[in-house]
Amino acid sequence: MKEKLFRRSSRKRDVILEELRKVITHPTAAILYNLVRKRIPNISLGTIYRNLDQMAKKGIIQKLDVAGKEARFDGNINKHYHILCTVCGRIDDVHEISYDNKKIEMAKIINGYQVSGYHLNYYGICSDCKQ
Repeated sequence: MKEKLFRRSSRKRDVILEELRKVITHPTAAILYNLVRKRIPNISLGTIYRNLDQMAKKGIIQKLDVAGKEARFDGNINKHYHILCTVCGRIDDVHEISYDNKKIEMAKIINGYQVSGYHLNYYGICSDCKQ
């Protein structure tokens, strides 16, 4: 699917987005770089970072900033939560818990903010690390 938010098409950007949307592992830019290099061997890591940053700013992908960790990226922009393993850093989607717009309304009422959105992350130990 081509995104119409850019003035011109870019094969590199299209491949980056395709590879990101193929995985559910929420890769770092470096991991995505290794995936994209299989299709575009001469692509640079800088190109990956620039394109991910542009796509995140335009809302085409999600950039997951986890305190103290390298940013991770999610090709799924539908509203959903994430759960992070505190041992290995794995990130999974949580679709079973509905995204609650009532939380935004409560923040408006209690704090008087004009709220544009929110992120909620769960933390724990994944099944692999528990063993």
